[in-house]
Amino acid sequence: MSTQGHEEELRSEREYVAGLYTRLDAERARVKGEYQAALGGTGGTAMERDVEVRALARESRRLDVVDNGLCFGRLDSLAGETSYIGRIGLFDEENDYEPVLLDWRAPAARPFYTATAATPEKMRRRRQFHTHGRELLGFTDEVFGRPGGDAEGDAALLAAVNAPRGEGMRDIVATIQSEQDEIIRHEHPGVLVIEGGPGTGKTVVALHRVAYLLYTQRERMERHGVLVVGPNSAFLHHIGRVLPSLGETDVVFMTTGDLVPGKHVTAEDGPEATRLKGSLKMLDVLKAAVADRQRLPEEPVLIDLADVTVRIDAETAEWARDEARKSGLPHNEARGTFTDIVTYVLTERAIARIGRGWLSRDDRDEWERLRKDLLKELAESETFTAALDDLWPILTPESLLATLLSSSERLRAAGADQALLRADGEAWTVSDMPLLDELVDLLGRDKAEDKAAEMALAREKKAEAEYAEGVFDTMKLDREEMDEDIMLSAENLLFADELADRFVEHDTRSLVERASADRDWTYRHVVVDEAQELSEMDWRVLMRRCPNRSFTVVGDLAQRRSEAGARSWDAMLKPYVPGRWVYRSLTVNYRTPAEIMAVAASVLAEFAPEVRAPESVRSNGVRPWARQVDAESLAGAIEEFVKDEAGREGTSVVIGPPGVPGTVPASETKGLEYDAVLVVDPERILADGPRGAAELYVALTRATQRLGVLHEAPLPPALAGLNP
Repeated sequence: MSTQGHEEELRSEREYVAGLYTRLDAERARVKGEYQAALGGTGGTAMERDVEVRALARESRRLDVVDNGLCFGRLDSLAGETSYIGRIGLFDEENDYEPVLLDWRAPAARPFYTATAATPEKMRRRRQFHTHGRELLGFTDEVFGRPGGDAEGDAALLAAVNAPRGEGMRDIVATIQSEQDEIIRHEHPGVLVIEGGPGTGKTVVALHRVAYLLYTQRERMERHGVLVVGPNSAFLHHIGRVLPSLGETDVVFMTTGDLVPGKHVTAEDGPEATRLKGSLKMLDVLKAAVADRQRLPEEPVLIDLADVTVRIDAETAEWARDEARKSGLPHNEARGTFTDIVTYVLTERAIARIGRGWLSRDDRDEWERLRKDLLKELAESETFTAALDDLWPILTPESLLATLLSSSERLRAAGADQALLRADGEAWTVSDMPLLDELVDLLGRDKAEDKAAEMALAREKKAEAEYAEGVFDTMKLDREEMDEDIMLSAENLLFADELADRFVEHDTRSLVERASADRDWTYRHVVVDEAQELSEMDWRVLMRRCPNRSFTVVGDLAQRRSEAGARSWDAMLKPYVPGRWVYRSLTVNYRTPAEIMAVAASVLAEFAPEVRAPESVRSNGVRPWARQVDAESLAGAIEEFVKDEAGREGTSVVIGPPGVPGTVPASETKGLEYDAVLVVDPERILADGPRGAAELYVALTRATQRLGVLHEAPLPPALAGLNP
């Protein structure tokens, strides 16, 4: 194409893209207008209006986040048809809703990612736009069948991977590669495992798969939403803008330390306690710990009533305990059975003693009158209540687990390893969260507490309804002082009974707010990143959260650091989805330059020789460096690196072993990427055995451009390639 022809083509494309933004703005204005109207509407039921408001709010959010790079490419077919590809779909309402912009997830858009010179899929040309905000800066054409076309097609990919890193992960919607697209559009209904080494894009591929599933199965998925589980808060912050940039916002982000509502736990146990707590053997420990609290009295418990003294002996308590356990109910709910049996025995014995010589069972009315009186006395007896609390106490997951972990005697009674003992039972760790979640099912609900909560909620709703009534009454009093149009608008919003309905009958929180606060919420799909770190007990929690077993599992077994983590995907998943999981791998490293990957591959070969390092897609010509320093010079060398990188565009990090000032552990950088990385004291990181080797591998593969190493001791043999 001549220079003049290129400029004319660019001008034409800019006009087309500008027209797309005009349509986007009009659609945004329409949706926001309908949203405002729905807020003040009076037609239909309150529930129907709430559904409409929420749907319009979601659509408004979707339209608000696609400004940047709305349209990023174009496809020209051999038949002469042209399709523009973008973040969302837009249509020409005046021309039978013809698509003027194809959503990247639409089947017709797939050749944009999969067509090659060898298999053009009836396409003549792929054009990739270079944009900044709403401005089209230029384009790159890949003409299929033309020599060198593949190289030109790689230009957009290389530009993206070479660009300086900003805050947070970017979507790859404009540069999805063929092997990635195959995984994104995979229709397997069960568990899809995506494994790949550092820099292969497995996380961003999983997030784009979520966006694709929400597009193709929106009606099925949007009411329950999607859960994304990551290794730490920094990682979740890093990936948090990818799905919103693709127009999807009804997604819950959590770490395994957040899975119990009301808890946000980051502390970790040592390796041995982590291994023990993560094992399914803890199920027997927890059941035994619950059973240990279902006691028999060592001596009979005497209860003084008005006319008689009754006693709870071991035989009575044992019968009641056996019946309660046979009921199959959780502990707290089975207390009712235990109480009923004990109460029956006590009242029968009391009536027999009170009525000795004058009362027979034939006198049913008198017998039942006495029973009723005795039941009332027992209910009011502090001694009886205390006995029940001692023999079959109401337990919470927190109280039971805290007592178990802080008592050598209770650990022994539950058959648990003494390595779990700690001084503060409530010093929660991430490994405690699946145990607390399991105990919710083992203990069940406290019905008395639930009833109290229901009554409190009823009082709250009544107060809100009375408030709504008061607002309406105030408006009526102020009618003469208000502009008529304002008054009519306000009345549409605040009819007292309808406003009260909204307060009382419907939960107005967003899906994310409701799901995050509800332990029993179930999701239609779950993404698990860094899944090699999850324990068997972690997986039990997640399987409860997604009964239909629809998962995208992302990980790299070579990067496992947790003693409780996965050593085999099949061993971890087979108990839950036998025959319902499939495996896909990513082999191309888009993040790490070949120069850096060569160093990391040497470390990988030392601790996981059976694993092949991913092949880097690029070389940047910048050689990693290493420098030996003494202890007194270390802090200054770190400061020098930080100062130098502060003057460059992009991001940087200093990674070191725990306790070194100015560094962060490699575990806190998992899944993250930086333009420049400085690794401090690699020999001390390695000293932590196999776990340390995995940590060093992670540290070395965070850099996208530059890698440096500072070391006090001689470099380990695995890093010999860094020597001058």
